[in-house]
Amino acid sequence: MAVDGAIENPELWAFLKRLRFGQRLSGTVAAIESFGVFVALDEGPDHPVYPGVGFITYPELSWRRFEAASEVVAVGQRVYCEFLQFDTWNGEARLSLRATQPDPFLAFAEGITVGQRLTGQVTKLVPFGVFVQVTDGVEGLVRLPELSSMPIEAPEDVVRAGEEITVIVTDIDHERRRLSLSLRQA
Repeated sequence: MAVDGAIENPELWAFLKRLRFGQRLSGTVAAIESFGVFVALDEGPDHPVYPGVGFITYPELSWRRFEAASEVVAVGQRVYCEFLQFDTWNGEARLSLRATQPDPFLAFAEGITVGQRLTGQVTKLVPFGVFVQVTDGVEGLVRLPELSSMPIEAPEDVVRAGEEITVIVTDIDHERRRLSLSLRQA
C-alpha cells in the first residue's frame, strides 16, 4: 500500500522529480531499521510519514561485508550519498553511500594476476566452499573441490573460520566483482 501522506505532498514530489541519477546529496542519518537506513536530506522537504526522505538499502551502505548497519553508520551521522532513483510507492529518494567510496575490489584486482599466491583469513564457511578475506574489503571464494586434493563433504573437514590460509588466484571477474581461489593448488 502506498504511503498516502507522500502521495498528497506536492512539495515532496516536486523535490523528488528534480533529482537526477548520480547527483550527490547530503544529510543526516535519521533512523536505522532492519530493512535499511533513513536519511534526513539537507535540501528538500521532510517526509510526511518516514524519518527521512532519503533511504539507503543495506547493499548500498558499503562495499565491505557487515552484519549490522550500525557497523557502517550511526543515527545523527552526516552522510554524503549518491541519488539512484526515487521510489514512487513510498515517496522517497533511494540513495547509495557506497557509490561515494572507491570500490576496494577494483583497486585490488588491478594489482593481482591469476596464479598469484595470497594469504588471507577464512571469514565464512558455506556448503559449497569458504570465503577468504585477502585484504580489507575484498573476499574471494574457494569452492569445495578447490579446498583439498582429496574428496571432502564439508568445508569444516579442511578449514575453520578465522584460520589464516594461503591460496592461489584462479580467476578474477572484474564485472561481477568475484575472486576465485584455490587452497588445493597452493
